[in-house]
Amino acid sequence: MMRRFLGATAIIATLAIPVLAQAQGVPVGIERGARDGERAAGPVGAIVGGTIGGVVGGVAGVLGVDQRPRFRSYVVDQRRPSYSYSNEVRVGAVLPGDGVTYYDVPREYGASEYRYTVVNGRTVLVEPGSRRIVEIVE
Repeated sequence: MMRRFLGATAIIATLAIPVLAQAQGVPVGIERGARDGERAAGPVGAIVGGTIGGVVGGVAGVLGVDQRPRFRSYVVDQRRPSYSYSNEVRVGAVLPGDGVTYYDVPREYGASEYRYTVVNGRTVLVEPGSRRIVEIVE
């Protein structure tokens, strides 16, 4: 039984990784991985594919790897003022509600559910409701 499970896992991983390489962020990676894994091997495939997709999506970030340079150039062209933040600019940090201006992410970058701003000269993607930094775009 264990050999069968490991064999199925290996096949699913082999089939899913190329598809998952295009994932943008953990949630999208999990969703795509689970969907593709389920198609390939049923419920077990969905579990394995979702896990692999989350890992690959986490590496890719919210913006896809190929989107980051373009988005960074877009922000530089917009010449947004930088907010001076006294704490460390890091993923997970929550920005203050007052004094920070948040801007919409254009649809073409695939992250329109987030906002962006510039903090201490660094472009960051932020969840609008919580003001939590989800990605630093460098």
